[in-house]
Amino acid sequence: MCRYNPLSKALTYALSASSSPRLSSQPSRHNALITLPKLTPEPLFNAFQVKAVADSISQSADHDDDDEVSTSKFQDTLVLGLLFGLWNIFNIYFNIYNKQVLKVFPYPVTITAAQFAVGTVLVILMWTSNLYKRPKISGAQLIAILPMAVVHTLGNLFTNMSLGEVSVSFTHTIKAMEPFFSVVLSAMFLGEESLDNITLFSVITVMSFILSAPLSILMEGVKFTPSYLQSAGLNVNQVYTRSFIAALCYHAYQQVAYMLLQRVSPVTHSVGNCVKRVGVIVTSVLFFRTPVSPINSLGTGVALAGVFLYSRVNRIKPKTE
Repeated sequence: MCRYNPLSKALTYALSASSSPRLSSQPSRHNALITLPKLTPEPLFNAFQVKAVADSISQSADHDDDDEVSTSKFQDTLVLGLLFGLWNIFNIYFNIYNKQVLKVFPYPVTITAAQFAVGTVLVILMWTSNLYKRPKISGAQLIAILPMAVVHTLGNLFTNMSLGEVSVSFTHTIKAMEPFFSVVLSAMFLGEESLDNITLFSVITVMSFILSAPLSILMEGVKFTPSYLQSAGLNVNQVYTRSFIAALCYHAYQQVAYMLLQRVSPVTHSVGNCVKRVGVIVTSVLFFRTPVSPINSLGTGVALAGVFLYSRVNRIKPKTE
């Protein structure tokens, strides 16, 4: 019978532990002398891992760029739609209030000067409050802009004269030709002068007021006073309020129109102008209950369709070298 020997058993356990492979890098409680080196990744594996991370970052950056582009396009489209909507709304209100004023106060030159006066005040406020940078206009630029200011003044004057005599729908059927004259005259008079559209419209507005104010006094006298309106049996507050709203809407829709010209091509602007005319004509017919015969409807439709088709043909026409 063998006697239990603790020393012999401990020696046997140590020898067996040294001969068996251990993957742990930590020393055993019973074998503090035997440790294995820590395993490290191969360099090739590290290279593949770095490349995979770099590719992932690159794909994430590309995806973020695509999202930013999509968001920017959506915002541009939203702003464009808002501007077209405001253009239509301001134009409709201008024509309704302007027609109401001219029906009881048949002095279109005075009304024209008053509208340019309100626009001039708004332009000065815009420049002095730094809402838009005040331009530095040279003498050569003023000379180039002057013919456009004359045409702009006459255009508003003739519109007011027409609204005082005929229906809004007939006036805007004729005014559907306006984009053609605008393009031709701007090319003739402005040439290569470098002014943004908002600045150009602001300068034209001020010059139009300077041109129309003495003309109104010369042709119609000073008629837009409370005493004269009262002597004519008119409601002074009503005439002033409607005139002021019409003037605000006139300046606002013209301002938006020039803002749109900075965002879209002249052809797209012309198509939008044609659609706007339809909205103004339909709204005015409903508001003033203007009787429209089949011949009137046909003539209006032909005129507006002609403008629309002309704009589309210009858009698809191939460019010549």
